[in-house]
Amino acid sequence: MFEFIRTHQRLMQFLLMLLIVPSFALVGISGYQSVGDDATTIAKVDGQPITQLQWEAAQRQQMDRYRQMLGERFDQKMFDTPEAKQDILDNLIAERAVGAEVARSHLNVSDASIKKVIMETPGLTLPDGSFDLERYKAILAAQNMTPDMYDARLRVDLAAQQLSGAIQGTAFAPKTVAKRLSDINDQEREVQELLMPAAEFLPQVKVTDEMVKAFYEKNSKFFAIPEQVKVEYVLFDSAAVSGQVAVADAEISAYYTQNTKRFTTEESRRVSHILIASKKDASAAEKAAAKAKAEAVLADVRKAPADFAKIAKAQSQDPASAELGGDLDVLEKGALPKAVEEAALKLKQGDISAVVSSEFGFHILTVTALKPSHVKALDEVKGEITADLTKQKAAKKYSELAEQFTNTIYEQSDSLKPVVDKLKLKVETVANLSRNPSPALGAAPFNNAKFLNAVFSDDVLKNKRNTEAIEVAPSTLIAGRVVEFKPASKRPLAEVDALIRQRVTQEEAVKLAKKAGESKLAALKAADDASAFRPARLVSRSKDEGINRLAMTQIMKADVSKLPVYVGVEVPGMGYGLYRIGKVQQAAQQDAARRQSEQEQIANILAQQEMVDYVEVLKHKAKVKMVKPLAAAAKQDGDAK
Repeated sequence: MFEFIRTHQRLMQFLLMLLIVPSFALVGISGYQSVGDDATTIAKVDGQPITQLQWEAAQRQQMDRYRQMLGERFDQKMFDTPEAKQDILDNLIAERAVGAEVARSHLNVSDASIKKVIMETPGLTLPDGSFDLERYKAILAAQNMTPDMYDARLRVDLAAQQLSGAIQGTAFAPKTVAKRLSDINDQEREVQELLMPAAEFLPQVKVTDEMVKAFYEKNSKFFAIPEQVKVEYVLFDSAAVSGQVAVADAEISAYYTQNTKRFTTEESRRVSHILIASKKDASAAEKAAAKAKAEAVLADVRKAPADFAKIAKAQSQDPASAELGGDLDVLEKGALPKAVEEAALKLKQGDISAVVSSEFGFHILTVTALKPSHVKALDEVKGEITADLTKQKAAKKYSELAEQFTNTIYEQSDSLKPVVDKLKLKVETVANLSRNPSPALGAAPFNNAKFLNAVFSDDVLKNKRNTEAIEVAPSTLIAGRVVEFKPASKRPLAEVDALIRQRVTQEEAVKLAKKAGESKLAALKAADDASAFRPARLVSRSKDEGINRLAMTQIMKADVSKLPVYVGVEVPGMGYGLYRIGKVQQAAQQDAARRQSEQEQIANILAQQEMVDYVEVLKHKAKVKMVKPLAAAAKQDGDAK
């Protein structure tokens, strides 16, 4: 929306940690205790060391988060750059500096706040709305944490958020500044366009063999063919073992008998009632009067059972159901008072109950619809049971044979035949695989990044050995071997000559269009002449009226202090555009909601900048000291490995 908003989107990754309540990703402030100062110390914050091990742990956490977000698109190389490594260290230093200030300020978080955050964590609520304590403990255990450890971690994180909230809360966007920026966004400019398409200059272009050769040599990467392999592979998954399992009729019958409830449709009864209300603490006389009224209503119902709904609307003192003719919907266990439920269960469809007493008063019941329970016959569900048992057996068989698959591939690594014969598998072949997954091949198992990395390893590529068994999806293993290798090459010039001539011709035409356009622009600046231009149209940052995006950027950036103004823009691959700005005005109608949103965005950016500046102050206060360069620490770690 605003340029400065776009350019400040990454003030510091650290801000996200402070703004988001910690979850089970556990990406909060690191524990602020010293673990010793030794040769692995990279930096010190407030006298406490940041060690190589702590940096590696932070890097792993970061990689795990991106792996979860990006899935198959995750590329570990994005973390191998010096900039990425330094970002992680900078975040650790910022965390420690904030943690030190939290400790100095004695900020505290109540037990009630801790409990509230934990209880509201998504994914930890059972169907009945209660907290899933067992899942909570299991998630923590998977991360080698106890509830007490997580409570302590959460307490520090929330205290840090108190600190950041106090700082960011001081920032505000002056209305005059916000208005000025919104006015700029709403500004309209009256523009006329004169295009000089490259196509008009094509007849003037003469492409020589030397120009083609020069382009070919200068842009060799465009014609590179990556190294490729032809691979034989075997796939071991549930489908591979399903044909090796069989389900007997006796097993199907036994499963049906043991799981009859699964194939049973429970009885369904829809109930209506008429309530004559009586308070729980009503006097004996009041209760007697209510009961007498209920008995009188019952007498009317029994005289005309078909009018139950009509009588309920007129007489029932249950406002919710009275409007519906007394309908209480399908009876669910425990939904009604016990005495009422028991009475309803004894009725047949159309029966009228006697007066039933409950804590709410006196009820008259009827069953308006009744579907008896039904058990599906074995023949109806035999196919479903067979499929379930086959799936169970196949899963068990897979678990038993997966180890055999892995071991055979490893132990007899010069051929796929042993594992094929042993497990009754099939060898498949695929050609033209390169080191990186191909979008065109989608989720094919041989297009998996882990498998391709293994295929192009020295042991497989040069020594002609099998890859290891690689899990490319749940319950899916693949192993392969290279049968043909094509080194990286370059498409011959003769093969791409026509394509290059077309490309060079277009580029030369654009150059001619640009030259003519710049000459025309100089003439127009010397003597205003709008005769050759298209009719004027109003454009703004949010309304381009079909004008090229690159041209719009230059149009809106042009100095309009003296009109008319001319702008010339080269449009890559298309030609040259001339634009005459003849008038500037504010939009007739302004979007109040958008302007309010823009002011909030500006305030948010300023708040983030306040926090960035404050963190820098805290780092100075904590006397941050770099003990050794991160690059040296990383090299030391690599040497140790």
